[in-house]
Amino acid sequence: QLQLVESGGGLVQSGGSLRLSCEASGITLDYYTIAWFRQAPGKEREGVSCVSYGAPVTHYADPVKGRFTISRNSAKNTVYLRMNNLKPEDTAVYYCLAAYDPYEGICTTEINEGPYTSWGQGTQVTVSS
Repeated sequence: QLQLVESGGGLVQSGGSLRLSCEASGITLDYYTIAWFRQAPGKEREGVSCVSYGAPVTHYADPVKGRFTISRNSAKNTVYLRMNNLKPEDTAVYYCLAAYDPYEGICTTEINEGPYTSWGQGTQVTVSS
């Protein structure tokens, strides 16, 4: 069974950087699309970024374009989210999600959680102004 564990969150000042990690165990991430979502207090969960397995295809939500970078390391069975120039509005719990996607059709400009079947427990990111 696929298990996902996020890490790397923390408290950072506005303009700072963090790198989140999503480490998988139980199953290799071959042919899995991975996405990062976030949920701020009082707000709905929103898709941040996704990455497919093969090409790989990547997409970003508009609020994070140019600041966040998603990547994956197959040898470590881990996906990363590098977050630069952080803003207070980036404050949220960040989750990684996985979906078996051998045809690479899930990671699109619309990052929706529907296709994803595995979730991590989340990691808190707090950006102070």
